[in-house]
Amino acid sequence: MKRRVFKKLTWRRRQQIINARLAVREVLDPRRPLPDALIIGAQRSGTSSLYKWLEAHPDVGASLRKETEYLTNRFGLGLGWYRGHFPSRLRHRTAALRGHRLLTFEATPGYLSHPLAAERAAALLPRAKLIVLLRDPAERAISQYVHERRRNHESLELEEALAAEPERLAQDLAKLQADPLHPATEWERHSYLARGRYAEQLERWLGSFDRSQLLIVRSEDLYEDSANVYRTVLSFLQLREWAPPRFENFSYVLRPQARRAVPVSDEARAWLRDYFRPHNDRLREMLGRDFEWS
Repeated sequence: MKRRVFKKLTWRRRQQIINARLAVREVLDPRRPLPDALIIGAQRSGTSSLYKWLEAHPDVGASLRKETEYLTNRFGLGLGWYRGHFPSRLRHRTAALRGHRLLTFEATPGYLSHPLAAERAAALLPRAKLIVLLRDPAERAISQYVHERRRNHESLELEEALAAEPERLAQDLAKLQADPLHPATEWERHSYLARGRYAEQLERWLGSFDRSQLLIVRSEDLYEDSANVYRTVLSFLQLREWAPPRFENFSYVLRPQARRAVPVSDEARAWLRDYFRPHNDRLREMLGRDFEWS
């Protein structure tokens, strides 16, 4: 099916087609190679754009769907299901015959913050290269909140949602401890503050991977200096230089009829900046880098 036709289908129909393709792939080539690289987050920080830009590179094979969520909510579906997302062994051999290595990857922004993802990734993909996009956490939290309100997954005002977050997430974390395969829906939808505490998340990943395996990109730079950031990403992945015709913004947005205005008060925005200030300081101390967020 041509890409432009596929994109016009409803989300549910697209998922049905992808799942059907996965079932066929599992049968025809159950030993498809696992990915070489992961874009692990953060959510609402430009992962969709970087995924699309990398997908277009001639030496890259992207996952069947951008977000497999295998290391988070779909771990129970099994390794064969995960392998089915990636290019076949035949495609890898064809690339080698043409004189280049095919790099494969996926992008699930929930990996960075999920309590179990780093440990699972290290066990399954110990040599993987990891790309982390970090956006001003106050702006990221607001973007997530607006997104969830528009999807009808959030009924509270922002101040109320921030106050309710600890209790919401505590319930999910307790269930996750009791059952590692628990689909942490509250964590996915309502972790406005938790997802922006980048230092504590990176500690988990740096406890499982060597620092040289992580590339940390300031999201604001991804859009303000796209060409240079893209070259840095290609160098990190050991891919030959190449560039798309233009660096289009592919950030996920809802269809026009769902993009209703969601007001955010100046007081809430100021509160978020105060809240994240010590966490940003800790991130700067950890990485020796000032991200220059207000």
